[in-house]
Amino acid sequence: MSAKRKVAIIGAGLQAGRRAPAIADDSSYEIALVVDRHRERAERLAKPHNAVVETDWQAAIRRPDINAVLVLTYPDSHAEISIAALESGKHVLCEKPLSYSLEEARAMTQAAKRAGCVLKCGFNHRHHPAVVRARELFAQGAIGKPAFGRGRYGIAGRTGLHLEWRSDPKIVPGGQLMEQGVHLVDLFRWFLGEMTHVTGMMSTTCWPIAPLEDNGFLLMRSADGVVSSVHASLTQWINHFDFEIYGEKGSLSVEGLGASYGVEKLVFSQHDPRGPFSYQTTEYRGGDASWKAEWTEFARAVAERDEPLGNGVDGLRAMEVVDAAYAASRSGTTVRFDRA
Repeated sequence: MSAKRKVAIIGAGLQAGRRAPAIADDSSYEIALVVDRHRERAERLAKPHNAVVETDWQAAIRRPDINAVLVLTYPDSHAEISIAALESGKHVLCEKPLSYSLEEARAMTQAAKRAGCVLKCGFNHRHHPAVVRARELFAQGAIGKPAFGRGRYGIAGRTGLHLEWRSDPKIVPGGQLMEQGVHLVDLFRWFLGEMTHVTGMMSTTCWPIAPLEDNGFLLMRSADGVVSSVHASLTQWINHFDFEIYGEKGSLSVEGLGASYGVEKLVFSQHDPRGPFSYQTTEYRGGDASWKAEWTEFARAVAERDEPLGNGVDGLRAMEVVDAAYAASRSGTTVRFDRA
């Protein structure tokens, strides 16, 4: 029986609690090291896995037996940690947004290419079962040529929000559009391809987090001319998620993510101008399976030395689109990309 591959988790917060069980369920891997600047938090996560605890992330880089690193820290440290890990020959799954700046994100993708290591961005929404099925139906041509896309992702802000790290522009590259909206941007890129035109408007009307936005509105057009809209909100008082693609022959709509977002479901309709309107709804009950599915995809890519779904370049491209929306909001213009 071959030895298990060893994983280091850097950052023992909320995301680590979601991702650790998926690793623990993988018979090929073990959590060997947990790093957090708050030792008590690292110890709580490490204890069930009998993992070593450290407070300095460089401990993971120094260990030659560590095969993969999960970078679950704040965005302002993603690049430094990820690049060091990649340069030491370790594969990296880095939480979204990929980094604090586009320059850093590009450096991360270049480091992965030089090292020949896997770099995956934490786009777990690609692995929600309703999204997976929608992508399969879309690829099969079930709704024909796409006509437009529409997505909304919102939560209710909370008291003390302005004191959290997510509200510090020295730590994060953007507000709610970058925090949650970037998931929708990634999904639209996955379905529709690269975006060539982006515009947007931002507002900060309720929560004292300026210059970050509590509502971000983004409009983008793909190379094939398909227009999509994204609205990410901190004033969505009832948590909400929907992702829709409409085509010449029907539509695909993913609603809910489970838990406070409501039951995850896929609504698939096919348009018949001569017949009655009809649709098929599939509900995906139970817990959130996306974290385990994303880990499985990362592990597959490592084993096969292949690019994973939602790789580093995907993380960079999604950031570029959101960053372009910010620039467009400031200037009142449309940003164009030349991907040639």
